[in-house]
Amino acid sequence: MAIIGGNKYEAPLVPATYYFPSNETLHVDRRANAAFVILARNSDLNGVLRSVRDIEDRFNRGRGYPYVFLNEVPFEDEFKKRISVLSASKMEFGLIPHDHWFQPDWIDEPKATASRKKMQEENIIYGGSVPYRNMCRFNSGVCNLQAPTKTSLTSSQFFFKHELLQKYRWYWRIEPEVHFHCDLNFDPFLFMEDHNKTYGWTITMYEFEKTIPTLWGHTKDFMNLHPEYVAQNNALGFMSSDGGSSYNLCHFWSNFEIADMNFWRGEAYTAYFEYLDSKGGFYYERWGDAPVHSIAAALFLDRSQLHFFDEIGYEHNPYTHCPQKEETWRREHCSCDQSKSFDYDGYSCMRKWDNFMSGR
Repeated sequence: MAIIGGNKYEAPLVPATYYFPSNETLHVDRRANAAFVILARNSDLNGVLRSVRDIEDRFNRGRGYPYVFLNEVPFEDEFKKRISVLSASKMEFGLIPHDHWFQPDWIDEPKATASRKKMQEENIIYGGSVPYRNMCRFNSGVCNLQAPTKTSLTSSQFFFKHELLQKYRWYWRIEPEVHFHCDLNFDPFLFMEDHNKTYGWTITMYEFEKTIPTLWGHTKDFMNLHPEYVAQNNALGFMSSDGGSSYNLCHFWSNFEIADMNFWRGEAYTAYFEYLDSKGGFYYERWGDAPVHSIAAALFLDRSQLHFFDEIGYEHNPYTHCPQKEETWRREHCSCDQSKSFDYDGYSCMRKWDNFMSGR
């Protein structure tokens, strides 16, 4: 709970009607068309084991949602064996095609190399990493498999268009070595589906400005080219205090996101990503999927379609979101320390979200 200008602002919570009966262990009367998505390497096995164990214990054992694991190389048999015993849910292990993961040939490598070297010298996290950039581009949406032209971009393959995910509408992104601190006694997929929500999150923070120096400029250019994609009741005010002239660097931390893949697959986001990708900023700078996803959701969706899940206790080192309502914390048997929740840390954008949503 945040106190703003002397008034208490409380994020809307999931209605009690969405909570499972306490005397049941399996709740399969209704499920959304959804899956967990985990991008991992074989070397991430121990971290993935802990993440899957956590989400099973806290939520999925009673729901049975499937898992899709993706890797740029084939998963080893040991990885699949160790993971598969953790859940009775369906598990699929997919390979990311080479051209959809690695840096495209049309990138000016000397320019990209110089950028990485400069970031390394400035001690920017992942500043010298090409694999990290590959991951961010893939999670954002890989489309330019050939050099971009003025007329069209030739081929598309987003993580949400991977063949194993085509059959699903909703996804919950989970990363290796994350923790879920509270029982989740409701289905967030069904809540979002029934309430016209598109993007759900738990943590918001500032991006490193030196990793995205031109991202907002390109975004403004895109908005000028395609004003038809900008939602009338958007959330631009959360990300800019001057009507969009500048970007305050706030974004939703995308290592946790529950979202409708139909939005990412749609015309507005596809056009936006193709435009950004043609600028090469994933490699010439270090654009992350978090600001790209967040900016798109804030601009192209109605603000009411963005949802903060206060009830989901979540940790991705070094940050934790812990439910702030005492009733929720007790009911969900949370193991996190409320006083150490990142929500109102100085690097968090939660106060900006509160102010924006309360009209201040």
